[in-house]
Amino acid sequence: MAKKYNTIDLFCGCGGLLDGFMQEGSYNTLACVEWEKYPSETLTNRLATKWKHKNAQKEVIRFDIQRTEELINGFKDKEYGESVGLEKLVNGKKVDVVIGGPPCQAYSLAGRIRDEHGMRNDYRNYLFESYIKILSHFKPDFFVFENVIGMLSAAPDGTPIVDKIRKAFNEAGYAVIEDFKDALYDVADFGVPQHRRRVIILGVRMDAFPVKEEAKHTYKSIIKSFYEKIMPSMKCEQKTVRDTIADLPKIYPSKVIIRNGGRKYSHTPISCDDVITNHSPRFHSERDQGVFKLLGEDIQSGRNQYVTIDALKELYTKVTGKKSNIHKYYVLRWDEPSNTIPAHLYKDGMRHIHPDPEQARSITVREAARLQTFADDFVFLGPTMAQYKMIGNAVPSLFAKKIALALDKILNNISDNG
Repeated sequence: MAKKYNTIDLFCGCGGLLDGFMQEGSYNTLACVEWEKYPSETLTNRLATKWKHKNAQKEVIRFDIQRTEELINGFKDKEYGESVGLEKLVNGKKVDVVIGGPPCQAYSLAGRIRDEHGMRNDYRNYLFESYIKILSHFKPDFFVFENVIGMLSAAPDGTPIVDKIRKAFNEAGYAVIEDFKDALYDVADFGVPQHRRRVIILGVRMDAFPVKEEAKHTYKSIIKSFYEKIMPSMKCEQKTVRDTIADLPKIYPSKVIIRNGGRKYSHTPISCDDVITNHSPRFHSERDQGVFKLLGEDIQSGRNQYVTIDALKELYTKVTGKKSNIHKYYVLRWDEPSNTIPAHLYKDGMRHIHPDPEQARSITVREAARLQTFADDFVFLGPTMAQYKMIGNAVPSLFAKKIALALDKILNNISDNG
């Protein structure tokens, strides 16, 4: 039996990165840390039902990672409950890899635009310090650190955050790529039906590998191989929106508002939870349905009257009487990858309009999940808006699987050659 590599997953959300590692088959999670309720419940359910972890309730720790000592040694808390802590969950096993990335809102370009202070005062700018404390305690040979492109330009206190992160990793004993810009990827190039640019930092513990030039493995050669050979070999043909969601049941506008269980529907609900879960759209007013239909028909007919930013801004002002610095509407194109699926999707779906004008709606949770390459058996728990948010925050599971495969090639090569 092939060796399983033990992981700890930090800032795991609902588990997109973890699920990709588990799908690859060479990894076993010992513990996952997430502080939000519904992503934690979703991940616990996934570990128990899909990956058959009998101890999933304990392995998923809902807690504030900034309270690192308690996280490691155990805690009892009014809000988060209690846990024996990471140390006892690991139970003396070697932690081979730590995976995860701090919440990206403080680094995201969109977040900095929306915040009047440019997110300079956001505590999430420095959550990487908690990540490093976990590294320093368990000393894995490798880590995988994921974040948004905005990290490359963020400088909350005037010093580039990438310089702080690189220095902190080095001081903790880990080598990383010299220029983080060389670690930037568009997941669409890896078969994910969505344009989404992310920074993937592979960290290698320097004292785990000799630095002699004649040595078979050095941390420098491992990092070089990962970025210059292995990750490029994982690229494949881009997938489209049509490839991904065209086969899902169609959901058309209802002639009357439907009320059911305290919720109102603008579109006729479909009874398909036994076949496909989380496939129900949010409520849309008649006005918005009209806009969605207009924009979808504009593209479908080839008129393309509303495809420029200026035209979409003008339409928004005409429809709402308001002005916006960014265009509020975007229709997914059938024969292209989707635009980025963001956490902001929980607030509205105006920039993720279904390409079929007859359906006149934004995408459902299941459609968003498919565009993030979550399997249809991945069930999202909690209110609908929480589901959209956790999906938008996640790493696409197919991209995560390819990162896991790339790392596995390194691990196998080291194991085979000593």
